Amino acid sequence: MLLVRGSAGGTALTGTIYEEGEEAPQFSGSPDADASYVWVCDEFYEVDSGGSSQVIDGQEKQVAFESPMPRGFESRTQALETAREHVRTQFARLGVEPDAVTTEVIEVEE
Repeated sequence: MLLVRGSAGGTALTGTIYEEGEEAPQFSGSPDADASYVWVCDEFYEVDSGGSSQVIDGQEKQVAFESPMPRGFESRTQALETAREHVRTQFARLGVEPDAVTTEVIEVEE
């Protein structure tokens, strides 16, 4: 299992890549069980009211979360590239420049 964390503006977002042989969570919209790598991470966007308060770059923003959209991949490289892009995109939805997001990959030992 790999954790992919994006950090910017004093906060972070972490998603999970389930590798071949690991059991990814199964729920509506899950990719085909034959996928070698499965990426699962929250998606969110800024709203005018409601949602949850989050401080980013010293500014309080209201953030609403969507259901995770798991995606399946055949290669580790594809999964990692998509995961990094995903976390950058989520921050961009909150007004953070994608280049300001740092990403790290954490390998989780079972």
